[in-house]
Amino acid sequence: MTHLADVAWPELGRRILAVPLGAVEQHGPHLPYTVDTEVAVALCERVAAQRKDVVLAPALPFGSSGEHAGFPGTLSIGQDATEAVLVELVRSADSYAGVILVCGHGGNAEPLRRALATLRYEGRNVRAWGPGGSPDDTHAGRTETSVMLALRPSAVRLDRLEPGNTTPLPQLIHQLREGGVAAVSPSGVLGNPVGATAEEGERILLNWGNALLEAVEAVASDAMM
Repeated sequence: MTHLADVAWPELGRRILAVPLGAVEQHGPHLPYTVDTEVAVALCERVAAQRKDVVLAPALPFGSSGEHAGFPGTLSIGQDATEAVLVELVRSADSYAGVILVCGHGGNAEPLRRALATLRYEGRNVRAWGPGGSPDDTHAGRTETSVMLALRPSAVRLDRLEPGNTTPLPQLIHQLREGGVAAVSPSGVLGNPVGATAEEGERILLNWGNALLEAVEAVASDAMM
């Protein structure tokens, strides 16, 4: 695995740059603020370990998390700043064969979409990928809790696991836009983390990692055109 933290420029060559995109936001009473960043980094590391043409960038740990502002500790740079940072970051990466933006935070989706539209219009070889999930388990529920049990079990407060709001996200979206996550879930959980296991988390990571590999292969194919 090659990380920019471990190489100097003569050793780099022309590779695909993997950039983990995360957030610093509440993840219920049982998970840390850095879940989204940690997941994105772990997935990038798995891909970089399997492909020598991929180099891992330091994570961008802040994103658009305004929907979590009702909870203490959340940090957000907003949609416009997130979009601008992504556009300028990828513009600066023209020495690479391509860029894959690996987004662990759903709240970054809209600024990421806009940034990609600009960058692709400019002719840059960039793609984005993010893990999918069930609409009734979108934040600090069984999926993210299981994944964190696989990645860093010491960070999971098992004595605080409790069901959150399990209403499918499409049915909550209007309330979320009006009042944020706090308006629909006092605990900050959208899903039910009870029953999460490290074994399930490892299966999820394996599936996500395979899907990310396909996205990286598309970037590699574009680089050869």
